[in-house]
Amino acid sequence: MVDDRACGPMPDNGFQHPDPVSDAALDWFVHLQEAPQDRKLREQFQIWLDSDPRHAAAFAKLEAMWTLPELDIASARLAARLDETPKARVVPARRQVRRTGKWTKRLAALAAVMMVAIGIRSYPALMLRWNADHLTATGAQGEFVLPDGSRLMLNTASAVALDFEGQNRSVTLLQGEAFFDVVPDPARPFRVAGAFGDVEVKGTAFSVRTGAEDTVILERGRVEVSRQGDDAGHATLSPGEKVEVSAAGLSPVTGIDAESALAWRTGWVTFQEKPLADVLADLGRYYEGRILTLDGSIGRVRVSGNYRLADPEGAIRSLAEAAGVKVTRLPGGIIILR
Repeated sequence: MVDDRACGPMPDNGFQHPDPVSDAALDWFVHLQEAPQDRKLREQFQIWLDSDPRHAAAFAKLEAMWTLPELDIASARLAARLDETPKARVVPARRQVRRTGKWTKRLAALAAVMMVAIGIRSYPALMLRWNADHLTATGAQGEFVLPDGSRLMLNTASAVALDFEGQNRSVTLLQGEAFFDVVPDPARPFRVAGAFGDVEVKGTAFSVRTGAEDTVILERGRVEVSRQGDDAGHATLSPGEKVEVSAAGLSPVTGIDAESALAWRTGWVTFQEKPLADVLADLGRYYEGRILTLDGSIGRVRVSGNYRLADPEGAIRSLAEAAGVKVTRLPGGIIILR
């Protein structure tokens, strides 16, 4: 196999990306910025570009990244550290740059800025993995035994952090939905923190889902739900009841079919006379692609059903057919309803 690094222009000894294709793309990008009118350089670049589909893909990704607004912020910070003008990018775009003795620094800075830009986009996912003790991927579920013997089940794309040090029995729901079957211990309350609310129990079975608000559903036992930072706002749930907690406060406690609402634990999703938009939003949590609706009236159609979560795309297609909606699937898992 040809060394991709050797196929590109050779700068001074500077930053080298672990991926040789990306490394060569960075080299070409900087050299073309330096000499945009160099016909021979352009011809050599075209030869490199045409020699392997990976080259064109890597270079296109680099060009797209160059337009990200996050790159301006990152490059300004990096330029300040390198004692360069923070008002300009390390290698200014769309104008010629003189080659100086700082060429190695410039190439390293460009590569570093690109990596920072990528990091900004992936930062939430990276931090989630860093903070989570247990997590699941999209479409997956997981069951775990907690240090006190309580059982935890995580729904799709969910994550929790645990604190069982000393007398603590505390779980923070970082993302998604979780079901807890708590071992009774009157001396050690079991607490779950969502984005807006806190749940405290002695021993019971309940679920918490976080998002635009926290939704707490009680299957059995009893739970106390409060809004974080608000000692006055709290609610007590009995089996078959739910409450939602948002930045504005607690909703009224309402009854719910807990068996249907928690059917995801057995791999099913169940709904009765529910707007299609709400059903698609729920199924979208289990689907790795994207669902786009071109006609707003589609979402108002009410549907009922009982579907396996193992095949969310099949469920979406079945629902669309029942609602008289046309389905188009694009590469990358994009489903368009019209």
